[in-house]
Amino acid sequence: MAPEATPVERQVDGSSEVMAAIDEIDGRSHLVIADIARDEAWFAVPEDKAVSLEENR
Repeated sequence: MAPEATPVERQVDGSSEVMAAIDEIDGRSHLVIADIARDEAWFAVPEDKAVSLEENR
């Protein structure tokens, strides 16, 4: 079963700086999304499970 996340509320914070990158974790490519202005504010999914930009439109 996949982990579930429930957003608390939409947060608007001028100090947020969100970035995305492909990185290798445990020998597999992952899409990593992080708020680099905060500690421990990131998540990663295997690249083959991530939705492409075309699919998201």
